Amino acid sequence: MFETIKMAVDSRGVATLTLAREDKHNAMSALMLAELTQAAADLGNDEAVRVVVLTGAGKSFCAGGDLGWMRDQRDMDAETRAVEAGKLATMLGALNTLPKPLIGRVQGNAFGGGVGMAAVCDVAIGIDSLKMGLTETRLGIIPATIGPYVVARMGEGRARRVFMSGRLFDASEAVDLGLLAHAVSAEDLDAAVEREVVPYLSCAPGAVAAAKKLALDLGGIATDEAVAMSIDALSARWESEEAAEGIGAFFAKRKARWMP
Repeated sequence: MFETIKMAVDSRGVATLTLAREDKHNAMSALMLAELTQAAADLGNDEAVRVVVLTGAGKSFCAGGDLGWMRDQRDMDAETRAVEAGKLATMLGALNTLPKPLIGRVQGNAFGGGVGMAAVCDVAIGIDSLKMGLTETRLGIIPATIGPYVVARMGEGRARRVFMSGRLFDASEAVDLGLLAHAVSAEDLDAAVEREVVPYLSCAPGAVAAAKKLALDLGGIATDEAVAMSIDALSARWESEEAAEGIGAFFAKRKARWMP
């Protein structure tokens, strides 16, 4: 059914949604975005599904945007780029508002859009050896379409510690920032995820969905206006000289002119 993701549901109604581009470090392509959006709709409408676990295959959770997808965007006009940015925003919105608990099983590194995916989980558990980072500014672009979800998860003050610098941070700091609820050893990851899953199986599914919607409403769900603003900001940034230099340098395997 899917090419870039895998989906399985156990006898308890616990669904596991796996990013399955292991050879690409689960980098997000246009196809993956479409498939994740469809999977979110399918899982949300399946009454047999009680909980969803989001994870990745292999050593990386998600390395961000696929290089080919980024290269294609570099050559697009502004209007087409906005459409592509909208695909990422739509996918994140679908996962964020999924009417089922979404548990992140972050089994490896997460960069760029991968941080955004962790941010839309209701709770994310990561291995203690992982690294995370909002690395977009190294390329002359910005963490725009993931921004509403990342800032909502961290809070503005904590987000500003890592939102602009492009620096990598470890699992301990990810917990401090609010991206991860816990950091555990790789050997303890499945048990830690299971501890998050089990309580939901004793809850009324409709009440869980209603409570999640209420939490989103009370916390300030990412509005259409905020999402549109993030898409416009990213589209404008792609038109800048810095974006041309940063993306060009990346593909040429050289340092951008602002790097020491």
